[in-house]
Amino acid sequence: MNWLVLIVGILLIFLVLIQRGKGGGLAGAFGGAGGSSAFGSRAGDLFTRITLILAGLWVVLIIAHIRIIQSSKESAAPISVLDTGGK
Repeated sequence: MNWLVLIVGILLIFLVLIQRGKGGGLAGAFGGAGGSSAFGSRAGDLFTRITLILAGLWVVLIIAHIRIIQSSKESAAPISVLDTGGK
């Protein structure tokens, strides 16, 4: 499960970095042509949609991961050193 969260997180980072924002995106930061899109005119809509879907998937994976960890901690009852067994 950890590797899936990691892969989705890395994909999400790359998608955010290649999107063109108000300042021209990552290409504008390195002196590239910020006004033109290498992926076409409708690429912003597609990347935005994919980013939202991946972000939602990432949040669901994190929530599921936390629930799995909490349920495994509750099922493994801790044994107290100070417990004398009722004697």
